[in-house]
Amino acid sequence: MPVTDLTLQQYLETRGRLVDEALDRSLPPESQPPEIIHRAMRYCVFAGGKRLRPMLVLAGSETCGGNPTQALPVACAVELIHTYSLIHDDLPAMDNSDMRHGRPACHVAFGDAIAVLAGDALHALAFALIASAADAVGAERTLLVSRLIAESIGTDGMVGGQVLDLLGEEGRTFPAGRAPSRIPRADMVREIHLRKTGRLIRASVLSGAMLAGADDRTVTALGRYGERVGVAFQIVDDILDVIGEESAVGKRLGSDAARSKLTYPIAFGIERSRQIAAALTGEGSSAIADLGPRGRILRELAEYLLARER
Repeated sequence: MPVTDLTLQQYLETRGRLVDEALDRSLPPESQPPEIIHRAMRYCVFAGGKRLRPMLVLAGSETCGGNPTQALPVACAVELIHTYSLIHDDLPAMDNSDMRHGRPACHVAFGDAIAVLAGDALHALAFALIASAADAVGAERTLLVSRLIAESIGTDGMVGGQVLDLLGEEGRTFPAGRAPSRIPRADMVREIHLRKTGRLIRASVLSGAMLAGADDRTVTALGRYGERVGVAFQIVDDILDVIGEESAVGKRLGSDAARSKLTYPIAFGIERSRQIAAALTGEGSSAIADLGPRGRILRELAEYLLARER
């Protein structure tokens, strides 16, 4: 069935199955030595995540007339990258979270050392999968996508955002001579969210479009969409940490406040944070208005993410 004929729910269900099946094929079996690392990798990848980033890769591709099957390796790759980042974020030296997706975090279930190595292994496998996309779409497009994703998770993206997140915590100490720079709270929280979440979500939707051979105008529009929807997504996460239901969210709530993290609700309050998230979602949808019916799934997905409860 053409993507334009699917409801959002049908799209999420059918593409979710595609992604899960491809992830299962891509990950080493638990029985393959050393078994413990492969158990840890699968434990985290199949923990019940939302699969937002792979959905955006596929939707970006299909919006631009691409074949979702050809985009699957990259869709799986961004999910593995996201999963590795969660494993490392949960470590005692970082956010010290003992629950993820309603069950023990990787370091609780397997120990700190295996958790670090599981994250490293997922990161490595992700770029092997990206490279494999060249078989279907050619080396040039694949290299562009690989560079885009690498830049989105480096110091100007996800890793840099996590560093700023740590610097923003009150009471966290750093070695002498390496004190955090003093940035206004509002500017700091915007930069944290843009780097830590917005850049990879932007790269996800752009990767799909680039694999499909989208023109420059469409790539620019989808980049604006991805960045704004990505930041809005993280703002909603911040809000849910304050007012969500723990059983729905799947992790212990109130951890941001307990660790004095700099979040949108702390910097702006709940109501203003909601307004900002809604405005960003609207800007993202407006950015792809010229795509017409082809962009419907992406526009509906943005609204769905804004209204979510988990």
